[in-house]
Amino acid sequence: MLKNKKIILGVCGSIAAYKSAILVRLLVKAGANVKVILTTDAANFITPLTLATLSKNPVYTQYFEEETGVWSNHVELGLWADFMVIAPASANTLAKMAGGLCDNLLTAVYLSAKCPVFVAPAMDLDMWKHESTRTNIDKISGYGNQVVQPGSGELASGLYGEGRMAEPEEIVAFLAETVAASLPLRGKKVMVTAGPTYEAIDPVRFIGNHSSGKMGFAIADQFASLGAEVVLITGPTAEKSNYSMKRIDVVSAADMLEACKTEFTQADITVMSAAVADYTPVQKADQKIKKNSSEFSLELKKTEDILATLGQLKTADQILVGFALETQNEEEYAKSKLVKKNLDLIVLNSLNDKGAGFKIDTNKITIFNKAAEKTVFETKSKTEVATDICNEILKLLKA
Repeated sequence: MLKNKKIILGVCGSIAAYKSAILVRLLVKAGANVKVILTTDAANFITPLTLATLSKNPVYTQYFEEETGVWSNHVELGLWADFMVIAPASANTLAKMAGGLCDNLLTAVYLSAKCPVFVAPAMDLDMWKHESTRTNIDKISGYGNQVVQPGSGELASGLYGEGRMAEPEEIVAFLAETVAASLPLRGKKVMVTAGPTYEAIDPVRFIGNHSSGKMGFAIADQFASLGAEVVLITGPTAEKSNYSMKRIDVVSAADMLEACKTEFTQADITVMSAAVADYTPVQKADQKIKKNSSEFSLELKKTEDILATLGQLKTADQILVGFALETQNEEEYAKSKLVKKNLDLIVLNSLNDKGAGFKIDTNKITIFNKAAEKTVFETKSKTEVATDICNEILKLLKA
């Protein structure tokens, strides 16, 4: 959920600042791009060098660095972030946030931020329970900020009680869950097929195609980024997902059919982007076929049409999207396939279009809906094409 998210981590003057190193490491491991702002007091507890090393970004401490002459633009930083996390958030900083005080870089960035802000308070028991602190927490919560509640435990003063900063793992989980809850496909199950199928002739040779799986993997990743629970069924490919998802590797069209039939009933959305073989050998030789003659004949039979099979199984609550890769009469074939196979959308690729096809990082598509309405897209990266396809599906969900 945090992959590619831009996060500003504000660190205040508290003994709990040592935990910020762990927090940065966990956020970076989750795929986030992290920039750290240290208050002057925080730098007494943990060094900028430590956090710069872990975040792989410069650490900000002042508005203006006299030695380098660099000005830290608080407005630019505030607009850059997808999320801002202040951990540990001291009683002093909480009071400044509640009152709108702006006497350091961290609070200036906070007041400039347009993104969600999370605070993880850390202070001694009596400070946490003081009425002024409780009032400040209520105020900043009222501003729309989210508070990661402190835990109970042994405190730096030697007292035991509430006020201990939430553990870094808890903060990351809280942030990820909040992000996930806001995603449009949260709770939706999506099945995506990708790549080619290989139809065996003998133990060595096969019938296949040039599909790399790039388009299908990009679609699966985009669905995952939108919060969906994704099942990716893929033929042989070297591609890898950038998100956590269930992956089922298959080889032949028959293998893909069985996997699809198993997973399809649970899917809210299915996108069939795999390049499945239309024909397969009638017989597979048990041993490698020897080159004994100048000619060789191979008898083929049709594979079962997976997309048509799923179209017959589809319920009114399911969305089914197919692909059509054509070289002639492209639009006619695509619209015919849309109707015959009971699809909600069909994505047309034409090998006549520059920038479309197998084994490249770009694609050019046209999408038809059930009403045969056409949307034409320019040549884009397959990642951007995946976004366009998912956006068209989101329109169906909102309709």
